[in-house]
This record gives sequence, structure tokens and C-alpha cells, in this order.
Amino acid sequence: QYYLDGQPVGNPSGGYGLHECQPGYPPAHGGTSIVNGEPYDAMFFKNYGTNPFVDTEDDHLSTFAIDTDDASFIMARSYLERGHLPPEDAIRVEEFVNHFNYGYKPPRHEPFRVYLEGGPSEFGQNCRLLKIGVKGRQIEPKNRKPANLVFVIDVSGSMNRENRLELVKRALRLLVNELNESDNVGIVVYGSRGEVVLRPSSIHFREEILSAIDRLYPSGSTNADEGLRLGYQMASRYFDKGKTNRIILCSDGVANVGLTNADDLLMRIKKYANKGITLSAIGFGMGNFNDILMEKLGNKGNGYYAYVDDIKEAYRIFVENLTGSLEVIARDVKIQVDFNPEIVRSYRLLGYENRDVADNKFRDDSEDGGEIGSGHEVTALYEIKFHKDADWGNIGDVYIRYKDPETFEVDEIRVPIKQRIFQDNFNYCSNQFKLAAVSAEFAEILKKSFWARGFRLDDLRDILRKTFQSANNHEVVELEQLISMALRFKEQLAER
Repeated sequence: QYYLDGQPVGNPSGGYGLHECQPGYPPAHGGTSIVNGEPYDAMFFKNYGTNPFVDTEDDHLSTFAIDTDDASFIMARSYLERGHLPPEDAIRVEEFVNHFNYGYKPPRHEPFRVYLEGGPSEFGQNCRLLKIGVKGRQIEPKNRKPANLVFVIDVSGSMNRENRLELVKRALRLLVNELNESDNVGIVVYGSRGEVVLRPSSIHFREEILSAIDRLYPSGSTNADEGLRLGYQMASRYFDKGKTNRIILCSDGVANVGLTNADDLLMRIKKYANKGITLSAIGFGMGNFNDILMEKLGNKGNGYYAYVDDIKEAYRIFVENLTGSLEVIARDVKIQVDFNPEIVRSYRLLGYENRDVADNKFRDDSEDGGEIGSGHEVTALYEIKFHKDADWGNIGDVYIRYKDPETFEVDEIRVPIKQRIFQDNFNYCSNQFKLAAVSAEFAEILKKSFWARGFRLDDLRDILRKTFQSANNHEVVELEQLISMALRFKEQLAER
């Protein structure tokens, strides 16, 4: 189900619903700040539902594709910092959990290492919480592969709102200044039509690249289809098997010219991804923004989806995480957890609703998974209910299946879930475990999950303050501040 200003609408990313995505204002005139009581007009999100508890008698396997995105957290932060409650459809629990660094140590030789921890759940009734962490191998920036990058930049009239194109230009300047002379950059823009601004050029010509970025200005409608077509043509023409070949799309996700069926575009993007040309979708703007399409583009493009709300976030993505963003160490990563029905009565995966994989597709290597970049972390949480008086033993097994990014050879690892990883008391659990639990519960409260009924934001803030009282952790400080901001909307959250 798709929503516009809280009301169901047709699919805005394809077919008959596309007209819903057209800007509700002339490109030269700004638009409106309040529409139908909502703080931002034409914000498109998809409600993927909330995972229920599953009885192991019915299904003891839980399977999903990994996801390292955190765009949902950044979007929610933007709403709260601007004094608004984020729409519940904008909340993806796993993207709140995966925003945070849990201090997993990277492996030296293997593509990734798996970390398991368990303990009582502070939020689920008679539940235990299982945390599964995956840490990618760390590649030093000096050792990353050279990159062929094509910037595909939305310069339509909608990008004039809130100076979003100016933020794109500042963000790309950060990125270009981090690249080295073995990297190449090409630039394609699109408004009413697509246009090649700069053919792939070595970073040796950095000033020419920066000058081309600085000259961009917004105008016209939004022909994303033609812009991406030209971008992929350029990337194909200059494809180099020994390099990272990546499209970097900067847009608000609105496509109102040329694109009549997003499924066709997504199929094309997937075909290019299978050939080694991946796509990262970077979203900009509040109001007239299509989160649905941007996330799908990142997923199908075997890249990632990020949302940039200010220059600090751009710095985090394009400077601090550049190597992890460009250097993929495992492709099509899927996780399957096999719970022991003799011990586990039921389980619930927190988040990953839109990354669900059919159990029988886990070993189908044509089935799409997620990508892990250098040093990236992925975390998943399960609420688990045990049989009463069950004899303790192995709780189950975690299986991870993935492809080598160079050879595409498939490998699979198994990690047993042993009893000893579970603490008897929440207070004895690691600080990282508590942080993951709080971030997930915060998302569930904002989403108004059925399973978050009766739990208070004050409780989450108290856990953070008690756990990290002497720690100087900017991520924790930010989370506590966002929870405090959300407390202003207690009545609205109770009504949801």
C-alpha cells in the first residue's frame, strides 16, 4: 500500500500511479509547506507491514537479504529536527539498527565475521532477544580498487527547493576531493531531457570536474529515465573489469517525464548490475520526495540507498565511508536462521520486511541478496520465545550465503547459536546489545508497531542514560536527543 499525506494512493513509482509523483507546484515557484495538515507535501513511502511472531511448528526457518542502508533513520531525524513526527510508513526498523556502530572487529582473511549475543528483552513480554552481527573485511583506502564513477544528477525544477541541488554540489565536491588519480568521473544531468556534461575524466583534471559541478543549475521537469539511460551508456562505454564501475544517482526520486513503468527501469538496472555496473541512489530533499523509488533503485542496482539531509551527512557518506561504499567484499548476501523447534516456540524478526526471501530460495543463487562493503556492519535482531521447561541446548543455526564479488563463486558458512551466548539479565548484556535493542524499539514506537504497545520513550532514554552515562559517544548522544524530540509527540504516538 502506498500513501500520500496519510491517504492511500496508486503506485507512484510506476504504472497508472506515476502522475501522483508530479510536483504539485510550478517549478519556478517553491511549492507549499503544509498540505492537508502534513508538514511536507508529496512524500512517498511504502508501508511494508510488521513481522509477526512465527511458530516454529509452522516454520522454523527465517530467511532474508542483508541490508546496510540507514536512510530511514536519517529521514526520521530530518523530520524530528524540523519539529515534526515522521510518518510511520517512513520507518524501517533495520535501518535504525544499522545506523549504529556496534564495534564488531573485522576479520583478517575471510570476507566477514559473525557475532552473536543474546539476553532478556526489555520490551517483549517473556521474550529473549538475539542479536546477529556481521562485519565485513576492512580494506585500507590506499588498497581499494580504482573507480569509474558516473554522476547522474537531477537538475529539474524540483531540485531548486530548499537549495537541494546546492547540497548535491557541495556533497559531490567532498567526494571528488577524496578520489585519487587512478579514479575517473563522468557527469550526466537530467531535467526535461538528459545531457552529458562531462565525459569520464581522470581525477588528474580535478578542477575541471569541480568546475562542471559548480555550473549546474535547476530547470525543467524530470526525465530520470533518459538521465539514467545516458549514465549507463557512458558507464558501459568506459567499463573496466579491473575497476569499480558505479553510477551515483543524486535526486529527490521524482520522475514525471519519460518513465511510464518503473519496473522496466528496475529490470534494466538489475541487468547492468549483473554485468558489473552498480548503482547507488542518494536522496535529497524534504517535500516532493519519492523514498519508494530511491530505495528500489539502490537495491536493484546492487549498491545502496542513502539520504542526505545536511553537509555533515554527506561527509559521513562520501568521506568517512567512501571505501566501504565503493569496495564490495561480498555480493548477494542472504541469511537463514534455522531455529530448533524443540527449544524455540516462536520468533519474530525485527524489520527486514521488504528484504524477505522465501525459505526455499535461500540456496537459489539467482535470487537477489544484499551487498557488504569494506568494513560495513549488518545487524539483525530476533525476539524469541522458548518452550516452558525446555532442555537447553543449541538454539539453532545461522547460515550465511554469498558470492565472491570478483569470481561470483558461491560460498556458505554456518554458525551455531549456543546457549552460552545468552545472558540471564539485561543489565549484564553488552552496551552494544542495549544500543541495538533501544534503536529497534524506538523505530517500532515511531512505526506504531503492534508489538511496541505500552512501551514508553522515557524508558528508552533512561536505558541510554544509565548505560552510557560516562561515555562520549556522539551516536548515542544523537539518539537520546531524537528520543527527547519524539517525546513532544507522545499524544500523537498514543493515537496512532
